Amino acid sequence: MTSECEVAIVGSGFAGSLLARILAVIGYDVVLLERGRHPRFAIGESTTPLANLSLERIAARYDLADCHHLATHGRWLARHPELRRGLKRGFTFYRHHRGEPFGERGLQSERLLVAASPEDALADTHWLRADVDHHFVREAVAVGVDYRDCAELTSAEFDDDGVRLGGTRDGAPFQLRANFLVDASGPNGFLRRLLAIPDAPGTETRSSLLFGHFTGVRPICDMLPGLPPGPYPDDSAAVHHILDEGWMYSLRFDDGATSAGFLLTPHGRATLPHAASPAEQWRMLLDRYPTIASAFADATPIRPITFVANVQHRLSRATGSRWAMMPHAFAFVDPLFSTGIAWSLRAVERLALAFEDAAADARVPSAETLASYERMLGAEAGQIDSLVAGAYEAMAHFDLFAAQAMLYFATVSFAEVSQRVAPGDGAAWSGFLGVGDTALARLPAESLRRLRRITGGRGESGSVEQRREFTGWVASAIAPRNIAGLADPARHNLYPLDLDVLVDRHALLGMSREQLIEMLPALRGMSPEPRFGASSGDALRALGTASRVARSEATRP
Repeated sequence: MTSECEVAIVGSGFAGSLLARILAVIGYDVVLLERGRHPRFAIGESTTPLANLSLERIAARYDLADCHHLATHGRWLARHPELRRGLKRGFTFYRHHRGEPFGERGLQSERLLVAASPEDALADTHWLRADVDHHFVREAVAVGVDYRDCAELTSAEFDDDGVRLGGTRDGAPFQLRANFLVDASGPNGFLRRLLAIPDAPGTETRSSLLFGHFTGVRPICDMLPGLPPGPYPDDSAAVHHILDEGWMYSLRFDDGATSAGFLLTPHGRATLPHAASPAEQWRMLLDRYPTIASAFADATPIRPITFVANVQHRLSRATGSRWAMMPHAFAFVDPLFSTGIAWSLRAVERLALAFEDAAADARVPSAETLASYERMLGAEAGQIDSLVAGAYEAMAHFDLFAAQAMLYFATVSFAEVSQRVAPGDGAAWSGFLGVGDTALARLPAESLRRLRRITGGRGESGSVEQRREFTGWVASAIAPRNIAGLADPARHNLYPLDLDVLVDRHALLGMSREQLIEMLPALRGMSPEPRFGASSGDALRALGTASRVARSEATRP
């Protein structure tokens, strides 16, 4: 079977499916190819405010109401209760020590909570990816995307006019001719293999992953009744357990399931018997940390525990003539700060706008646009790597780690508020995680250098004076963008979403106090819901009609 399309997208996770749907809405002929079959298991589940902002912009621009509804926990529950999800009010961190229960020392506990929302209704979510990815595939099919699952691709031949793909579907051979190809297939993906794209120089971060989904996990706060209240219930978050071997995540879903995994440094992995099975390694790690072991004492795996020896990858290319990669196919660092979904959605926005710009003439993104896209992904991958590598160095002592985390939270809180008070298409092409920001861009790399001088790259905790100096440097470095009151010793590492602090620091946003106060309803999530369908889709439908007419005229004899 041979067929043709304008855009072929390989990989039907949420990013590939959403991009396919958007391109179909604006008038492109799209084929979405998937090696497996939905619903299927996937990890990479935790959203952030920046991810939700991307969803809201996509919803408003392309008249996709479900994207708006999935952008907060409250709207999700009201409009799509059939899709499983978890409540995420913020980021919770604990520092555990091997062989010891977690030290409950009141406000002096090794505990950090940073709120991302003021209430449950406006909170972020953990995505049960089997449900969410399948939803986006169904919605893509509903707008005309040609979805083909069980498709195994074996060849890709590029020329000046596009690409010819070859493979099999359910055992039957097929060929597909496309003007442009998007690789959304993930690590070690389709284009990397068939084009033999070399790796970029190694990442600073190095970690292995041991993970699973479980039932019967007890809330960690049940294990720690003596801790003072934080800005939200500790378990209603992405919970991070900082360990001697690396760290562990625990994400609770509303149906009672929990996604959990250990990210192990090379040293941490070396402490486990090489021949041990993933389930045995899991049990060994739990046994080292009594408080975590108590939480998982009655836990049952929903599927086999899995081990991935190296989660990092980065390629030397992200685009070429007639092709582009989504971020997760190009590079991945580590899930420590939940950057994956937000970064992927930003790329969906960028590529969608690139195809919009090309809709009336060339029908494929320009070489200049693709070069900009590649430069952005490269810079952003390096930024994430420096930040996370610094966090791994900082795990040597909780004071260092809490200070390092402030770099992330200052960067994303400033970006979030900036995008809310000045919404527009420019946000899609703004640098992710501080890239391009004169006050923030240099900080992750500088912080990593400073931390390695303290730790010696060997996990040394440094002196009290060295830790105090590093903490002071972070507070000073983030000050030009610190609209959230971070790095404040009086908070004892418990940071609510404080609008009073934001108003007081209005000048950091280039606004007067009165201007910012006028924006508070939007910042509190009190803006009226956009209108979807009927009249709101008129301009969009006109764009799609013009796009299809242009395509028809271009191919008319």
